[in-house]
Amino acid sequence: MAKRAANPKLPRPTDGELAILRVLWERGPSTVREVMEELNRAEPTGYTTVLKLLQIMTDKGLVQREESGRQHVYEPTLTQDQTQRQIVEHVVDRAFGGAAHKLVLQALSARKAAPAELAEIRRLLNEIEKGAQ
Repeated sequence: MAKRAANPKLPRPTDGELAILRVLWERGPSTVREVMEELNRAEPTGYTTVLKLLQIMTDKGLVQREESGRQHVYEPTLTQDQTQRQIVEHVVDRAFGGAAHKLVLQALSARKAAPAELAEIRRLLNEIEKGAQ
């Protein structure tokens, strides 16, 4: 199944849907049982709950379903980066009035960044500055 380009009309996933998407991003295409088993490592989750959420996510366009015999195999429609970008854009617009720098400042002041994370942030800022020149 091919990934679609980021679509702003796709709904943002709920917390429960994000948990399922994380499993699918890590494992790749998976059955309901495989998703449930992964989710159960953190918190007990019933098969019917996972099935219902995946059905809702299919209707929303967040995942695609392929029938493989009696089993349905689910795969995210968007990549993890595309989904995260969509969520960040929403937060920047709603909570920070479109000011991305305010989001970055709040994120860095809310949690201490590891040296490797700060190095990655500096590298990204350098790339952005080079592109702006």
